[in-house]
Amino acid sequence: MDKKTKRGGMGFLSTLTLIFVVLKLLGLIDWPWLWVLSPIWIPVLLIAAVFGVILVAGRIKKGRW
Repeated sequence: MDKKTKRGGMGFLSTLTLIFVVLKLLGLIDWPWLWVLSPIWIPVLLIAAVFGVILVAGRIKKGRW
């Protein structure tokens, strides 16, 4: 029987966000906080957009619009 271990840790976007926050707090970048935290909200926005397109396409295909 094989034991599979799950490797934890931070993902790419979490690491990128942490790097941006540290750079901002150290004063090495002069970006607005909106862009510093963009690795968090951009993927959420993209997923919501794809979901919306799928919903609209489904309604158009069924002829309900």
